[in-house]
Amino acid sequence: MKADAARTLQLLKTARGQIDGVIRMVEDDRYCIDISNQIQAASAILAKVNQEILSAHIHGCVKEAMQEQPEQAEAKIEEVLAILDRCL
Repeated sequence: MKADAARTLQLLKTARGQIDGVIRMVEDDRYCIDISNQIQAASAILAKVNQEILSAHIHGCVKEAMQEQPEQAEAKIEEVLAILDRCL
């Protein structure tokens, strides 16, 4: 993985903490809007970490493939496009 592993782990652990909090909120029968807000916060963190990983992949793996293995560059680009299709 080309992304900053420490930052990636920090963000994922933060999202995990928020999801654990959402579980407790559901168990405690908290207000729906409060639960929804926490779900959106966790989703935003996951989207951010995904963006950072994809950015590092493009600037690292895809760039290297284009320079060192041009025959694999198209496949790398298609991988990224497939991920982006699922994100949108």
